[in-house]
Amino acid sequence: MRIELEKRPQVSKLFGLLSPLLALVLALIAGTIMFAVMGKDPVEALNAFFVEPLLEVWSLHELAIKAGPLILIAVGLCICYRSNNWNIGAEGQFTMGAVAGSIIPIIFTDWHSPMVLPLMLVAGAIGGALYAAIPALLKAHFNTNEILTSLMLVYIAQLFLDWLSRGPWRDPQGHNFPQSIDFPPEAVLPAILEDSGRAHWGIVFAVVAAILTWFLMKYTLKGFEITVLGQSARAGRFAGFSSRKMVWFAFLFSGALAGLAGISEVSGSIGHLQPAISPGYGFTAIIVAFLARLNPLGAILSGLVLALTYLGGEAAQLSPGISAKAASVFQGLLLFFVLSCDTLIYYKIRLVWSRVRGGAA
Repeated sequence: MRIELEKRPQVSKLFGLLSPLLALVLALIAGTIMFAVMGKDPVEALNAFFVEPLLEVWSLHELAIKAGPLILIAVGLCICYRSNNWNIGAEGQFTMGAVAGSIIPIIFTDWHSPMVLPLMLVAGAIGGALYAAIPALLKAHFNTNEILTSLMLVYIAQLFLDWLSRGPWRDPQGHNFPQSIDFPPEAVLPAILEDSGRAHWGIVFAVVAAILTWFLMKYTLKGFEITVLGQSARAGRFAGFSSRKMVWFAFLFSGALAGLAGISEVSGSIGHLQPAISPGYGFTAIIVAFLARLNPLGAILSGLVLALTYLGGEAAQLSPGISAKAASVFQGLLLFFVLSCDTLIYYKIRLVWSRVRGGAA
């Protein structure tokens, strides 16, 4: 007996739309079982994960802070994945964007100007794009698997940031803590509503990027090119589109948004460079993109849902006493069920029974 996947001749549009919701429900059921096995009250745990973070104003601000980078990165990944370019290294591009954008406030400490923050944001986007250009170059000109190269570059970026924070860029007045100097006021991304919480303009950048990218995909020739090459590279070449140019465009676009997310996080939420600046935004954004059905507008809602798991994981440590790793497990379950539901929508499982003859045996 063997298991085969047979492509369905016709795909249900209804199930295609309901797939993310079904995946979320299945993840909640699996999470309930997981909490019960851990000896925790599932109702109390789910309440801590998904309800408590929505009850306070300051918590809503924290939700916006965590959703901003997730949405920004996921919007770029939507372009990559729809064009059939598998960028798994957004976490590294996020990190290098933060490093590149921090050059101005750390190196040019005597420069105080209103242009500091805009230039930091531009430098962050350029830094992320240049780092994404490495796997783009390797794929476009050397036919190297972009999944492997982009993923391995994540760890190089993280080690580089760790070295900078503990070495050349460490604050000499920081009592030997591994971090850079604090950014001056003109290098800090301002809060949207300073009187009520910390939410900064990073979430605004994310929403605007999602809307503009949706418009790009729906109403421009470039969006049509992305869709055609993603579905069939041969058909795209027949239409006059270049797969090599699309590799460059997808990676540079995705890397720029990840880099912008990186410098926004450092400038808006942290205020300096340190060895750890991300709880895994670049990897979680992959789940956000697939939960959104690779739709940039859908990334706004799915980004908020995944940001909720981060806040819920912190809250669950206090009330039911659940490890913070449970949030990562729940995110993994969500990605598993999203991919599983999508697979079963487009394919059906068939069991093939083969009878082995005596002679053949």
